[in-house]
Amino acid sequence: MNSHLRICISIGRASIDDALAVADSVAADADVLEIRLDYLKVPAVSPFLTTLKTPLLFTNRAAWEGGEFTGDEEQRLGTLLEAVAENASYVDLELLAPDESHRKMYTALQQSSTKLLLSWHNFKETPSREELMGRMALMQDMGADIGKIITTAHDHHDVLRVLQLLEGAEQLDFPLITFCMGKAGVVSRVATCELGGYMTYCAMSEAELTAPGQLTAGSMRQIHSLMGV
Repeated sequence: MNSHLRICISIGRASIDDALAVADSVAADADVLEIRLDYLKVPAVSPFLTTLKTPLLFTNRAAWEGGEFTGDEEQRLGTLLEAVAENASYVDLELLAPDESHRKMYTALQQSSTKLLLSWHNFKETPSREELMGRMALMQDMGADIGKIITTAHDHHDVLRVLQLLEGAEQLDFPLITFCMGKAGVVSRVATCELGGYMTYCAMSEAELTAPGQLTAGSMRQIHSLMGV
């Protein structure tokens, strides 16, 4: 497996100016910047694409998938489609988003260089290996360029089950982001890229955490440095 530490730093701020300032301050530590549109009071794509040079991932996470967006699905998707139209590096769409949202997204992607990341999160537990493998295969079948499967770990068995997915992803030749949330899952955030994972997510600071168990980019790079990788 290829080992490459690709760090995505999540930016979750209420105002565009704040988000841009934060993104600019951490861009040197990030391989990808995730712009959490669901945190913005007035979601927009262009200000980030015209200002930032780092590859951008746009996410407009619905409340039913643990995000902040509680409005109309068509409105939620519209901002993501705008990112696709402007050839952003990545957009994130939930695996469980409505079929119509998937259809509109795939249509838009035909005229874009944007990569589609299909995501699925479980904030309560880590399901069976069979369910996890099934979701990964479904993501690939549905045309994802990259899959994202994030679960909650209660012990090391959960962590091992999730990291084992990377072996299946390699066999399918399918780029996969996978690790566990929660205290028990912290080690998976560190290990995933060394085991073939596409990317790991970090925060810019302890005050900017957007998920349980998340590490800062500085901590992640320090750990990898200590590991000699």
